Amino acid sequence: MPNVGGHNRMTDGPEYQLHRTVVLVGMMGSGKSAIGRAMAERLGVPFVDSDAAIEAAAALSIAEIFERDGEAFFREREAEVLRRLLSGPPGIVSTGGGAFLAERNRTAISEMGVALWLDADLDTLWDRVRHKDTRPLLRTPNPKQTLTTIYNERRPIYEHAGVRLQVARDATIEDTTQSALDALISRPDIMEIT
Repeated sequence: MPNVGGHNRMTDGPEYQLHRTVVLVGMMGSGKSAIGRAMAERLGVPFVDSDAAIEAAAALSIAEIFERDGEAFFREREAEVLRRLLSGPPGIVSTGGGAFLAERNRTAISEMGVALWLDADLDTLWDRVRHKDTRPLLRTPNPKQTLTTIYNERRPIYEHAGVRLQVARDATIEDTTQSALDALISRPDIMEIT
């Protein structure tokens, strides 16, 4: 594993220059937060989890916001936070699984940053979320069927992302992070090696 320098940047290997904010999109369990944190560390740029930013602003969990105020209210806050994050300096943003579904969010991301879709298969997603109770959309009598339905509904929308990364089932966070950086390097408008 590469050494990480004192400035949140690798001391060996290439140096990267990020030109636009990268917004990680995809299903719950695809690794957006873990990969986002690792990418930001490798690039020496800020990382923000949009759900965590919403929770901090509301002083409530996402599940509590859904329960108290409803999904529509949450989606409004999500769009506001996302636009604010895109307006700042280039960084890495992870979003909730539903953020990219809203056309206004897709438009904002494509105009001000780029969407990187972490495309994990259904079995991988189920393995990752089945034992967690932090997913309000899966609090149903048959959570696997619910996940399957959500997956089938959202895939065609995620395909609009500017960059797609197939998440390998057994890949480590480091492997997936490197694959994400490699995918972004193919887009010099987003990121370059300096």
